[in-house]
Amino acid sequence: MAANPLFKSFEYAFSGIITGLKTERNMMIHYSALGLVVVFGITLKLSVTEWCICLILCALVISLELVNTAVEAVVDLVTKEQRRRAKLAKDTAAGAVLIAAITAAVIGGIIFVPKILALFALN
Repeated sequence: MAANPLFKSFEYAFSGIITGLKTERNMMIHYSALGLVVVFGITLKLSVTEWCICLILCALVISLELVNTAVEAVVDLVTKEQRRRAKLAKDTAAGAVLIAAITAAVIGGIIFVPKILALFALN
């Protein structure tokens, strides 16, 4: 009996991930970026440390996008009016995603660009 609530919580979590992927354009962009990271990571033979860094950053960005989606949904439940605090909640949640995505892109560049340059002997 105790396993059922745990199983249900995983079911709800996976449902949220799938719903986010189906309904949020930016989520598809993040998952596409994850796919590219995996393809390039395999091709360029990332070290274990580089894999860990890349996967943690991808998980951070995707997780923040899910939280941003949740914040937007809750704000929309509370009010449809243009309210300063509603805008603040939505904008700051989106800003958190943007900061994580920019950071991930910069760190991704630090990891991948030298490997790509070395692959084409451009360094």
